[in-house]
Amino acid sequence: MRAYLASSIGVACTAALALPLALYPGPAHARTERAATSGSTQSLPLLPLASGGLDRGVAAPGGDTGDRGVAAPDVRPFSLVGVVWDRPSAGLRARVQVRTRAVGSGEWSPWRELLPYEDEAPDPDSPERRSARAHGGTAPLWVGDSDGVQARVRAERTATADADGRAVADEGADGRAVTGGVRAAALPTGLRLELVDPGEAPAPPPGRGALRALPAHPVPPRPVRTHSVPTRPAPPQSVPTRPARTHPVPTRPVPPRSAPTHPAPTPGGAGAAPGAKPPAGSSSGKPSAGSSSSGKPSPDPSSPRPSPSKATAGPLPSPAPSTQPPSALGAEVTKANAAGHTAPRPRIITRAGWGADEKIREKGHVYSKTVKVAFIHHTVTGNKYSCSQAPSVLRSIYRYHVKSLGWRDYGYNFTIDKCGKIYEGRSGGVAKAVRGAHTLGFNTNSMGVAVLGTFSTKKPPAKAVKAIAKLTAWKLGLFKRNPRGTTHLVSGGGNKYKKGASVKLHVIAGHRDGFATECPGKRLYKKLGSVRKTAARLQGR
Repeated sequence: MRAYLASSIGVACTAALALPLALYPGPAHARTERAATSGSTQSLPLLPLASGGLDRGVAAPGGDTGDRGVAAPDVRPFSLVGVVWDRPSAGLRARVQVRTRAVGSGEWSPWRELLPYEDEAPDPDSPERRSARAHGGTAPLWVGDSDGVQARVRAERTATADADGRAVADEGADGRAVTGGVRAAALPTGLRLELVDPGEAPAPPPGRGALRALPAHPVPPRPVRTHSVPTRPAPPQSVPTRPARTHPVPTRPVPPRSAPTHPAPTPGGAGAAPGAKPPAGSSSGKPSAGSSSSGKPSPDPSSPRPSPSKATAGPLPSPAPSTQPPSALGAEVTKANAAGHTAPRPRIITRAGWGADEKIREKGHVYSKTVKVAFIHHTVTGNKYSCSQAPSVLRSIYRYHVKSLGWRDYGYNFTIDKCGKIYEGRSGGVAKAVRGAHTLGFNTNSMGVAVLGTFSTKKPPAKAVKAIAKLTAWKLGLFKRNPRGTTHLVSGGGNKYKKGASVKLHVIAGHRDGFATECPGKRLYKKLGSVRKTAARLQGR
């Protein structure tokens, strides 16, 4: 991630409180909207310090009129924050900090950083990035239930000098002169603070909250056992002394000249006319379909076959119902088995399971031809969430990606929380090559797996690391990829590889392998070697 100067400014914006009430509705309006929608987003403009009414007393030393900020002590409840601007191609050379007030306690948090996000985005030439709806933005930050916020943006300072090396005055971000040989970087237009409320998730339809774990191959069907014969025989009148036969079974072929019309019953059977179709249960030279005396397998191998050691006097018993593979396997199992090295599908919580509002995303889906690389990310949304809050965090990120950044859908293909639960990300089918928006320049023929949290200095949970291995083993196995192998992708353009470059990558790679970024965090990146080893073992390699 880009280094930032340690100094920062603090801003309290009384002018923001004077904005129209539609921007800062009262509690009654907030309650109405929360009940009517699955979430909401408040957008607050970040104003220059030169704006009238701003309290300069809270500004950090060194701030100038080119810096931006907002103070909103009374807003509708929200749980996630981020800063966005107009053009996605415009970089933000600034330090962004926020602090929030918790609902209930009224306590203010310390100032927290909002990190750059231009590297986790749609590819440069993709319609998703060129859309008029697309915006630039920082990474979102999960702050929990809050009802007050302050934000400050301080542009980077650059020392300037003349030809003789002497410091000179220069023009600041607002067009005014900056003395002392320091120049503030220009800030992008349309800077605003986004406050996201995830809302309450509706209950998923029965059976659609999660995809259950499935084996790598279909489970061999087992015959259903029938109950044994009762220990006490039935009354004599209900059991015939001799099996009733319409056509006795012959024991040997009868010569044509003496074929009787009604042959007498003979132990083991009686003669039949040549060419006549043997009755069910016949033991003639050509076995019946259900016979086990032939070397050929039964058309339904799952059905139990009669024992050849006992003669069947009457019709064969009806076969026990076979246990067919679940319909959920379908083409996925066929594809996995053809791949050679497969792994079980782990349990995956569906979009319905975490409460994705399907009405806000763009309709339809975009696919790649295959999946060659799994890029591992951390969401840099912070680690202050409980596992029960993970669905709310996902709904907040989803709304931020779609409503604030203007993307077509949630950016990552999959997300994993600190407890190791796996969540379906971008819609289109968990077993398909859905093109995401996660690794700028390398979204084609890849998938993005993000772990909820920030792992630059914090060790990732073991359950999350294990879940990465399970997920990648299964998904890469569908596309015949060796988790310990390498492959090549063509860059779509970025800050590390130019457009059109063929880049050699690990099949399981960190985001930093394709882009000059700190993601997925130093501590998580160190775990990728063990992830590759475990995923390969799960594939049977």
